[in-house]
Amino acid sequence: MKPIAAAILLLLTLSCHRSGIQPEGPVVVSHAGKDASCPFMTKDTDGHPVISWVEKDSSADTGLMYYAVSNDNGHTFSEPVVIPATTGVFPHDENLPKLLFKPGGTIIALFGVEANDPRNKYAGKVMYTQSFDHGKTWQTAVPLVTDTAGYDQRYFDMALLPTGEAAAIWLDNRKQTNEEGSTLYFAVTSGQSGFQSAMPVATTICQCCRTKMYVADNGNIHLAYRDIINDSIRDMVHQVSTDGGQSFSTPVRISADNWVVNGCPHTGPTLTANSTGLHFAWFTMGGGQGAFYCRSADNGQTYTQKESLSKAPMAKHPQMTTVNDQILVVWDEPVKWKNDFNSRVGFQYKSADGKTITAGLLTADSSYANFPVISAVGKDKALLAYKKRSGNRSEVVVTRLDVQ
Repeated sequence: MKPIAAAILLLLTLSCHRSGIQPEGPVVVSHAGKDASCPFMTKDTDGHPVISWVEKDSSADTGLMYYAVSNDNGHTFSEPVVIPATTGVFPHDENLPKLLFKPGGTIIALFGVEANDPRNKYAGKVMYTQSFDHGKTWQTAVPLVTDTAGYDQRYFDMALLPTGEAAAIWLDNRKQTNEEGSTLYFAVTSGQSGFQSAMPVATTICQCCRTKMYVADNGNIHLAYRDIINDSIRDMVHQVSTDGGQSFSTPVRISADNWVVNGCPHTGPTLTANSTGLHFAWFTMGGGQGAFYCRSADNGQTYTQKESLSKAPMAKHPQMTTVNDQILVVWDEPVKWKNDFNSRVGFQYKSADGKTITAGLLTADSSYANFPVISAVGKDKALLAYKKRSGNRSEVVVTRLDVQ
């Protein structure tokens, strides 16, 4: 390691250690020579951390999904495993491909491809493939939506329900209104038959922002997304289902940012829960600019006043997890480096009731790191994954965090 790089790593380590977050690594999990992106983290049925991503040749527009499993809480990962049925996946760090492990050996890969539909040349399609033998073989990928009226689906999420089935949400062009926006749909798997009985949950959703679904320990299904309010305001809202997804509450704004924008912000919300309630983070340029945080102690009926996560005005792509009832939030933000701009990953570590304990940086200003994801593993541990620029390509990097 070069002296200047070693010095930067030492400073980061000391800063994080003083703040109660001690990083180990980082480790590159993607193949050398490939262009890797779209890091996503989940767990298998044994609770082992799993990271998935997309790889492609630098000259290609589409690629394949890969994943790797750790049997030692993120110290090491298996060799990358390819999912052959995901050929044609379009790498989009907001329209993020996802992996889910169901009890009994079923794995589901949910991913986006280009639709090539004459009704909308920019349309996307959501596909999924299932493996019923722990990933040894995979079914041919099938569309999430088979209705011929549906020609554009994107910005999806997926979560495991207490029943052992998988639930998915996505943005869809099908709607019963002339107002701008997409419809948010919800569907649940039925055994090995895949996703069934899709139903609309909300309309006039911002067409190009990441959605979030979170299943709490009590089984409540929480949804967060950017809504289009009064034809022009694009603010984050929250809904909850207390009956396993049969019905959802009326959408409620988590913060009255009143961001009027005639465009696509892309960066979506994140949420988690602990003993004190729900915790949210998101990007806005209304009533301030950057990444913000709030919480709700009454299951989404009321929310605290938002607070800024970073001094950087363009901090975005926040993600969060619960570690021992505390809240760990990460995001990316631009940083001036010599005569150019790089991107770095920042964090806040919060107490159970949302008070900031410490804050700092998890990557150096001299590198280009963005689209972080975070997941708690074991006790007092978390894994951070992100996309890091390496020459004219990108690689997927994982860092283990000891949370004091």
